[in-house]
Amino acid sequence: MKQKIVLLLFVVFFLPINNLLSQTTTTSLKDPQQVQIFLEATRRIRCICLPSLPIQACSFNMCTASSYLKTFIENRIKEGMSADDIVSKMEHGFGEEILNDSVVKHFTEEGNQGMVNSIVYGFGPKILATPDSTWINVTLLGIGVLGLILIYFYFQRWKPKTESSRAANQSSTSDTNEIKEKIRKWENSEE
Repeated sequence: MKQKIVLLLFVVFFLPINNLLSQTTTTSLKDPQQVQIFLEATRRIRCICLPSLPIQACSFNMCTASSYLKTFIENRIKEGMSADDIVSKMEHGFGEEILNDSVVKHFTEEGNQGMVNSIVYGFGPKILATPDSTWINVTLLGIGVLGLILIYFYFQRWKPKTESSRAANQSSTSDTNEIKEKIRKWENSEE
């Protein structure tokens, strides 16, 4: 039983850490140096749909705005911008000259003027992915594990009784029956 608990704790605590430390986004960039710049920039920029996550960990299937911003960041890296420059310009704005970018044109065609304005004039400090969301995720994982452990112990209370506990119950039942029998004999003897 203890081996199962240790195995469960290993699976629950140590395997997810591997996922937390791994990179969680994809890129079309091929050059390793560009990929590192991309990972650094996306680690420091907040996801549009899930602000508790950096854009690097954002699910692009559920958040198309972040998916397009990822492509926008790739375009800036291909132009030779560093991660620091990209993050700074995401905060303070890229300026009017960025209106020719394919992603900005797409946002304009889709009628998403708010996103266009944010790219041109800056998202402000709220776009920065601080504090690091890893601790939020680890805390939520810990609460979930604690809940599972409590559920496990709750159901252990209702587990069928073992042979030793059944024997103890039977002996206490027989003791009770013996006491009742003695009381009856005593009551009958007084009459």
